[in-house]
Amino acid sequence: MTPTSTLPTRLAFAAAALAALAGCATTGGPAEVVRHKIPSSSFPIAAAIEVPASATRVLLSGKTPPTVDKTKAPTDPAAYGGDTKGQTIGVLKAIQEQLAGLGLSMKDVVKMQVYLVGDPAKGGKMDFAGFMEGYTQFFGDAAKQPGLPTRSTFQVAALANPAYLVEIEVEAVRPAK
Repeated sequence: MTPTSTLPTRLAFAAAALAALAGCATTGGPAEVVRHKIPSSSFPIAAAIEVPASATRVLLSGKTPPTVDKTKAPTDPAAYGGDTKGQTIGVLKAIQEQLAGLGLSMKDVVKMQVYLVGDPAKGGKMDFAGFMEGYTQFFGDAAKQPGLPTRSTFQVAALANPAYLVEIEVEAVRPAK
């Protein structure tokens, strides 16, 4: 821009710059989260996700399984849903409830980190198949939940309670209004 630029030219330039910063330059509305599928795969996670600058990140602390059977000892996995599948379902239901309390849903989840303890019934190896059986009740169904998060799954030596087999933390995105 030169010193001889007119005020209307300067205002038009400033308006275009502000619209671009707000993510509204071409659509007239806020930018959307973009989810990139894994090429040639039906595995229920996203390969990558783009979050617009206008969105708000909501990070949930790690969730462990809720108590489902109070007649069991607090160090018994059965008190928390038993196996990895049962505990995964309990954890994801708790996450779903916490998100709802924040005005969000599982569709807003963009990132997930999963910590699995080796299951003694599986020779000390994490029960990834059991985890996936629970996970796919919440993610991966094209009709109920097409928005897949990125995800990492780790086997860890232990969690805070020796009866816990699963801990999950998520990041969700609150779209701009």
